[in-house]
Amino acid sequence: MDFFSGLRKLHESLVAREVSPSELVDFSLEQIQAFDEQVQAFVTVTQAQAKERAVHLQDQLLTSWLAGIPFALKDNLCTKDVETTCSSKILRGYHPPYSATVVQKLEDASGILMGKLNMDEFAMGSSTENSAWFPTRNPWRLDCVPGGSSGGAAAAVAAGMVPYALGSDTGGSIRQPAAFCGVVGLKPTYGLVSRFGLVAYASSLDQIGPLTHSVEDAAIVLEAIAGKDRYDATSVAREVPHYIESLTGDIQGLRIGIAKEYFSPNIDSGVRMAVEAAIGQLERLGARIEEVSLPHTPYALAAYYLIAPAEASSNLARYDGVRYGYRAEHAENLLDMYRKTRSEGFGSEVKRRILIGTYALSSGYYDAYYKRAQQVRTLIRQDFDEAFAKVDVIVSPTTPTTAFRLGEKTEDPLTMYMNDICTIPVNLAGLPAISVPCGLADGLPVGFQLIGRMFDEQTLLRTAHAYEQAAGFAPLKPALGVQA
Repeated sequence: MDFFSGLRKLHESLVAREVSPSELVDFSLEQIQAFDEQVQAFVTVTQAQAKERAVHLQDQLLTSWLAGIPFALKDNLCTKDVETTCSSKILRGYHPPYSATVVQKLEDASGILMGKLNMDEFAMGSSTENSAWFPTRNPWRLDCVPGGSSGGAAAAVAAGMVPYALGSDTGGSIRQPAAFCGVVGLKPTYGLVSRFGLVAYASSLDQIGPLTHSVEDAAIVLEAIAGKDRYDATSVAREVPHYIESLTGDIQGLRIGIAKEYFSPNIDSGVRMAVEAAIGQLERLGARIEEVSLPHTPYALAAYYLIAPAEASSNLARYDGVRYGYRAEHAENLLDMYRKTRSEGFGSEVKRRILIGTYALSSGYYDAYYKRAQQVRTLIRQDFDEAFAKVDVIVSPTTPTTAFRLGEKTEDPLTMYMNDICTIPVNLAGLPAISVPCGLADGLPVGFQLIGRMFDEQTLLRTAHAYEQAAGFAPLKPALGVQA
């Protein structure tokens, strides 16, 4: 038994009574015990609850694709009565009184929660080194990062501890760790999946999505979590398609755009070769390849690092030591309590972004920074609109490099930020995108990013699945414990 065979196989085995929910839970716990001491993906393991739920499902009719199958969650998704910390000291001990809508949907589908996964604090980072608890390690090479901010989710799936996990993506936080860890990571269209119960970082950019071993698995999970939610005003009322039915393998005549701005000299040669080979595979499947231009791409990083911190400075104002979470002791007065609580509770990267955002929104600087960044965001969205008038899907590397070493970029935040240069424009435009493994470079996974039109996940998934099947990649399995 393993979790690399996919959700379809697990579902069929459960229906045929070849395996039970309890056996899957026990296997997941065995994998966590065997590998998580090295990888450190989990911050909480819900062993007792998982075992109890598996017993409850033992004699039930498991009709849902996800029924009886274990999963895990990034620790910024609220889980009723299960600690949710966003990997921050300021939320240590916080047990939400409700579950996020996506969590409730997975529970309604009879999924089994195995625990909560490590992340960069409040989803601010690209390496999971900004966690207040510990850095997560890449299962492919333990001295390398798994990416971030959903690094724990990507690492847990890559190591085979769970068959799938949910993460969040504000500027690449699902796709970048998926690329680094050799798994599939899907960021849906903004508004397709409810954000209710996702602890907010940047509300106009955040989106929840799956990390899985295959494109088919991503389609299965997306169908389960998508849809309008009365608790989230930004979720869109649209009928949720049967995404699996779109995985036909046929992309004959599909127009694939190559954005020249994503293939800069900063892309590592090994990454470039793997992605160019993937594009060649799409062409052999009958897709038409043509170059497109997204001319405002060079401004995306600067725009993002004004908009996202500005929204974060507002969203994180609630953590003041009054209502919930950490409260500093021995404060002289209310203002001193605020200052000490936030100083002691937040890590350096979170403080950095709050300061940037507060400055960008301050009187006298709003027009020069935040307003201008929003104008650039509009131009980026228009670039994509013009490109999608000519093509159906745009492709690029997911990241400019493979996974870097732990500690390599922590002293240089700007270099760390540059790692999201291929993913950030997608969030600014609200588009769907998926990262699919396309081979190895120097022994580490490379991610191939496909970007689609708004709410056209069907074409996006069909293209990614066609590539995945034609390329012949079985789910990539890391040799855990191998270090340079």
